[in-house]
Amino acid sequence: MGLFTELKDSISRVTDRLFSEQEPKRIGIYGPPNAGKTTLANRIARDWTGDAIGAESHIPHETRRARRKENVDIERNGKTVTIDIVDTPGVTTKVDYEEFTDELDEEDAIRRSREATEGVAEAMHWLREDVDGVIYVLDSAEDPITQVNTMLIGIIESRDLPVLIFANKTDLDDSSVKRIEDAFPQHTTVPLSAKEGDNMDEVYDKIAEYFG
Repeated sequence: MGLFTELKDSISRVTDRLFSEQEPKRIGIYGPPNAGKTTLANRIARDWTGDAIGAESHIPHETRRARRKENVDIERNGKTVTIDIVDTPGVTTKVDYEEFTDELDEEDAIRRSREATEGVAEAMHWLREDVDGVIYVLDSAEDPITQVNTMLIGIIESRDLPVLIFANKTDLDDSSVKRIEDAFPQHTTVPLSAKEGDNMDEVYDKIAEYFG
């Protein structure tokens, strides 16, 4: 029995070491422009690493290149889940430079629209090739039934990726989490306000559950 116990303990140690050395899962943060993706990415990164990922702005397409924060350790219920967060540009079917002209001069608006278009292509590449799971962020004050949301959720499902839908901006008066739940009833919807930090305990519980 002593030899058997020693062998079992040895196998257990090797197994634990193998699992501990697994690569962190790459979790892409997706959704339409101005849904609060970078605000959420920064909230998660600051809570668990102390550092932000990228700049936040009320102007659409502030994030025009995917940005990655590696080795984010999230501790929930005595378990540590390690993920890499990939904050992706907002996906849309059309980027028109005129939507930026209220805030920027024409030259900067044209440059921003060109970079945003390239960012959409990069986000789609990450989704099709390089992520292990998806956090899909929606503005709960907006109608979730759009061509872009339907397309992206379809791609996520076709890749059989684990996905959580986050109904963001619940601090707004016209927020409706139920509208998002009704639009995508096949997936778990978690309400939150990334800006205010509301309901982040449930956010982290679900991230650990789905991506751990």
